[in-house]
Amino acid sequence: MVVSEGARTPRILFVSSTRVGDAILSTGLLDHVIRQYPGARITVACGATAAPLFEAVPGLDRLIVLNKMLLSLHWVELWARCTGTFWDLIVDLRNAPLTYLLMRKRRRGMPRDGRSMHRIRRLARVLDLDVPPPPTVWIDDEHREQAAMLIPDGSPVLAIGPTANWTAKTWRPENFADLVARLTSTNNILPNACVALFGLAEERASALRLIQAVPEVQRIDLVGGLDLLTVAACLKRCAMYIGNDSGLMHLAAATGIPTLGLFGPTQESLYAPWGDHTAVVRTKLDFDEIFPENFDFRNSDSLMDSLTVDMAEDAARQLWQKCEGRKE
Repeated sequence: MVVSEGARTPRILFVSSTRVGDAILSTGLLDHVIRQYPGARITVACGATAAPLFEAVPGLDRLIVLNKMLLSLHWVELWARCTGTFWDLIVDLRNAPLTYLLMRKRRRGMPRDGRSMHRIRRLARVLDLDVPPPPTVWIDDEHREQAAMLIPDGSPVLAIGPTANWTAKTWRPENFADLVARLTSTNNILPNACVALFGLAEERASALRLIQAVPEVQRIDLVGGLDLLTVAACLKRCAMYIGNDSGLMHLAAATGIPTLGLFGPTQESLYAPWGDHTAVVRTKLDFDEIFPENFDFRNSDSLMDSLTVDMAEDAARQLWQKCEGRKE
């Protein structure tokens, strides 16, 4: 689509997810829309935790944070804030009924079926795209400058994401420590590399054993205190990322660096990191057989123990060699 000179500026409403991981996966679809409507004024509505991800979106007019309310009144608030505008396109990935009541030329929502396909492929069906749009991340100069101070030029940096939103899908700290020591040894893929550790402030306690295990001379401790775009800018300066299935894994993949996702009690067929610079390695146990009887995802211990350090090292080396070969 090309907007002719003198035409009315297109207005786009993009309703994304509450969860950070799903919001990151939706960025490719938003990027496609922005390219199809050059110069458009973009309004993004999403949950509070995901909102910082969209702060540097090209053409951003408004960023509406949806804080969940009783009786789903947050959707009434969204309608109230958007009802005075005629929208050229509404993309509603939450399928909120009230967005049908907004004045618009076109509205598209998440298809009800397709839950067995990868999230990116399902998102592509929102706009009937044959080629799924890869996730992206928009980073401004301020966040790039902050990242340059945190991840300085010089030695390569291995990024590690040792946390996740529930313990059962986290690989144990001692496994990460062993893997880091191997990959950064003299004869491995990242000799003498520094190690950047990422996570939320509230996850610091669970990451502390790994933080302490990485030698201080190698360690870049970034667990807690950084906003999403600064994290993204830091990741972009790293040589490789390895971490559990999490929003951070998808953010790393969106920056374009080699990204290895560790999977066990979640399905890589639905949520593997996206792109030809990514790979996954999962536990020896399949998803269907990994859960104990009466599984409680909030309180369960790690279910990742059948993923060995040897398996993760082999996967990391293969991914590195593939990505390095692509550069040649």
